[in-house]
Amino acid sequence: MSASDFGIRVECYAGYRGEQEPRRFWLGARPVAVAEILDRWLAPEHRYFKVRGDDAGAYLLRHDTRADRWELTLFESRPG
Repeated sequence: MSASDFGIRVECYAGYRGEQEPRRFWLGARPVAVAEILDRWLAPEHRYFKVRGDDAGAYLLRHDTRADRWELTLFESRPG
C-alpha cells in the first residue's frame, strides 16, 4: 500500500466563505491536530493542503472533491 492509497478521516472547519479547511485528522486511531496550514492549492478534481501537525510532522492531504474522500499523500517527520 502506498501513501497515496491511505484514506484518512478528516475533521474540517468551514470558514466564512464556506471553504473547508482541515483542522484534525486520524491516522488509524491516532488523532493529529492541524497546528498550521503551510500551503494550499487547487487542481481540477482535488484540493491539496500541506499542513504541520501538532506532532511537528508535515503532511500533504488531498481531498477528492467529487468522491468527498481524503487521502494522505505525503508525510515528513521533523528531525530530532
